[in-house]
Amino acid sequence: MSLLWNLLDKGYSMPSNQTLGQRIALWLGRRMAMRHRHVHITPTTRISPRAMLHPRKDHLRIGSDSTIGPGAIVQGNITIGDHSSVQANSILVGYGEHGKITIGNYVRIAPQVMMIAGNHVFADPDRPIHEQGLEAKPIVIEDDCWIAGRVNIMAGVTIGKGSVIGAGAVVTKDVPPYSIAVGVPAKVIGSRKENS
Repeated sequence: MSLLWNLLDKGYSMPSNQTLGQRIALWLGRRMAMRHRHVHITPTTRISPRAMLHPRKDHLRIGSDSTIGPGAIVQGNITIGDHSSVQANSILVGYGEHGKITIGNYVRIAPQVMMIAGNHVFADPDRPIHEQGLEAKPIVIEDDCWIAGRVNIMAGVTIGKGSVIGAGAVVTKDVPPYSIAVGVPAKVIGSRKENS
């Protein structure tokens, strides 16, 4: 099947509609996403047929002119705004009412970014971790952010408007608007407002 998609989309890493094959691939990507109840996408949303979208028991919404790349996993309670992109092999998993992922408008999420809005509970060493449940917390990415490749954003974190998160960072705390943050754990090293 992967060979078929490569032939149709010309091997682009992000869905496009420049050729007939790419338009067919986009049509198939939309149909595959819409087969699930509670998936709401606009007619201008571009979804790779190689992406895996599923609302689980929640609602998954993607705004206009947004793009989901090949190999991306977008599952659970997630809202993505307008003109945003989730690139190849990124993983976004929302968990119910308390573990929603909200992504604003004009957000760029690079390849292999991971956002999982829940953590396993492991307080009792005498019980298996899988029996102790999950603690869900929301993740919010405000408008006009760039999340670079291989960034991990932990449950409960908000990335403020206009921020840039450097490649490979692990974000464990909120990031103020217009910040530049890098490292493990991520630390704010500058402000885009100061640079301008």
